[in-house]
Amino acid sequence: MSEKEVISKSDKPQTINTLTRDLKNIGVKEGMVLLVHSSLSSIGWVSGGAVSVILALEEVLGKRGTLVMTAFSGDLSDPSKWVNPPVPENWCDAIKETMPAFDPDLTPTRGVGKIAEVFRKQKGAYRSNHPQVSFAARGRYAKYITGNHSLENALGEKSPLAKIYRIGGYVLLVGVGYSNSTSLHLAEYRADYPSKKEEVSGTPLIIEGKRKWVDLKDIKPVTDDFEKLGSGFVKNKEADIRTGYIGQAKSQLFRQKDLVDFAVNWMEKNRK
Repeated sequence: MSEKEVISKSDKPQTINTLTRDLKNIGVKEGMVLLVHSSLSSIGWVSGGAVSVILALEEVLGKRGTLVMTAFSGDLSDPSKWVNPPVPENWCDAIKETMPAFDPDLTPTRGVGKIAEVFRKQKGAYRSNHPQVSFAARGRYAKYITGNHSLENALGEKSPLAKIYRIGGYVLLVGVGYSNSTSLHLAEYRADYPSKKEEVSGTPLIIEGKRKWVDLKDIKPVTDDFEKLGSGFVKNKEADIRTGYIGQAKSQLFRQKDLVDFAVNWMEKNRK
């Protein structure tokens, strides 16, 4: 959505103060570990844009809180598997030979929104060292959450998601649905369902000072049922989900553990 379209759909400018108020009203509290998935345009026009959203979140969380966002860079992958958009088949070898290796400071995010991209560059933010599904965090538990991110089974038990689960973190969806909730991938590792498959994903890495193309093993993620799963979660856990608006964005706040535990059971019953 263009900025002109955002302005036309906004009844007033959002500010750090209005966003801080909305975050408190939905239940965000000082000291929380908070994983945020967001759409900037859904909030309405914000004075200061993504920077103001981040500052509002950090103001409410306080010095003892921890803010976490995805910092995915899925384009550091095998080009022969790209579909959005695909590239000509005869380009693939050249891309694999020349694609720069992951650099946590330089490599931009892809497909996670402007707020997450601005956040991962903020002074004091840490980024986990995974070339495709890294996370950025800032605050009390940032180093713990982003440290020792496993290259294989990257959203499983040795991932930032599992660490957020262990320390009782929360998830905030701002103008996005459950298809954006990466915590559901942690549930995929934990759930036992017959259609679970393993896949190999290639990526360029720096190993012993040299760039190498490396194949990483992982489970194949499935996202086409995430919204249906999310609807079930809302229906069954309505009392545990805080809903409201951040600016003009419909938003939900809940414990990550509640979603992951529900999703494990849901997947085992519904994925055949």
